[in-house]
Amino acid sequence: MHAFLKGASVQSTKPQKDKAAAGTSGEKKQKAVPWVEKYRPKCVDEVAFQEEVVAVLKKSLEGADLPNLLFYGPPGTGKTSTILAAARELFGPELYRQRVLELNASDERGIQVVREKVKNFAQLTVAGSRTDGKPCPPFKIIILDEADSMTTPAQAALRRTMEKESRTTRFCLICNYISRIIEPLTSRCSKFRFKPLDNRIQRQRLLDICEKESLKYTNESIEALVRVSEGDLRKAITFLQSAARLNTDKEITEKAVVEIAGVVPSKTIDNLLDLCFKGTFEKLEVAVKNIVDEGYAATQILGQLHEAIIERDIGDKQKSAIAEKMAVVDKCLADGADEYLQMLSLCSVMMQQAAGNN
Repeated sequence: MHAFLKGASVQSTKPQKDKAAAGTSGEKKQKAVPWVEKYRPKCVDEVAFQEEVVAVLKKSLEGADLPNLLFYGPPGTGKTSTILAAARELFGPELYRQRVLELNASDERGIQVVREKVKNFAQLTVAGSRTDGKPCPPFKIIILDEADSMTTPAQAALRRTMEKESRTTRFCLICNYISRIIEPLTSRCSKFRFKPLDNRIQRQRLLDICEKESLKYTNESIEALVRVSEGDLRKAITFLQSAARLNTDKEITEKAVVEIAGVVPSKTIDNLLDLCFKGTFEKLEVAVKNIVDEGYAATQILGQLHEAIIERDIGDKQKSAIAEKMAVVDKCLADGADEYLQMLSLCSVMMQQAAGNN
């Protein structure tokens, strides 16, 4: 009998060891979090540069009441982070998972999902209070991220659910382009535009992360990160993490940031423009082939050429003709046209306009 009990005790200790091992491995895995997630705002006050949205949400949080929301604006400006932070403040960590349904563009969100999953979640009644004793609002939140990619019938199916379940559910639609959301939905929501982040705010956030991660950096590298991210803080933090991994124990330089971002060096763009305005077609052909062969994306070259042309000292008529050609090339590239031929076609038009300007 004693041996039997002994055997049972031995067996019972094994799973505990396994659990302990699983726990330690879980902790190890937890440490390797992308910096975008690691430094995501935990509360509404931490959201950067969106003062109007933060002010309205704070008032709503104080009264524990929230309208249906529609957040729109460029990527990486804090739309998803803001509503997630607000939901955490409203419900606390325990109730958060029960009270919030988040659907992204990667999830199936056709009309059937809206009729079943969203409708069923919206119809659930809510009860219970927070463990910390704070007041808990009597509603749930459904977050539809990238709502502009939802089909029109699926958006139309949301209208009735929004109205019928207004006592127990609040909706938050997040999109980049408000024009792709149908009018009946926009009229049911409080609309908030998220602006691209100011360079000063972005710089401050990046410097804070550098300090917390004990990174070596130069002022030029931080300026380069702000420049290439174009108001997208998510992109800036991702580039910073990539640069930190690339230059372990070394200083993060401007050159490393530019390489990671896939930006064409300004010297290369200037040389290409000089050939367009003063060179021969044979030299231009070689230069375009070299740039494409170096692996730079044609869309990136196009964007930088556009900026350079706007600042170039040529006539407005020539600028408009080149800009029109750029629009055609951009469309062709989006349709999968050959990058080399499209770039050569654009540079040929630029050469013609330069000749006409002289």
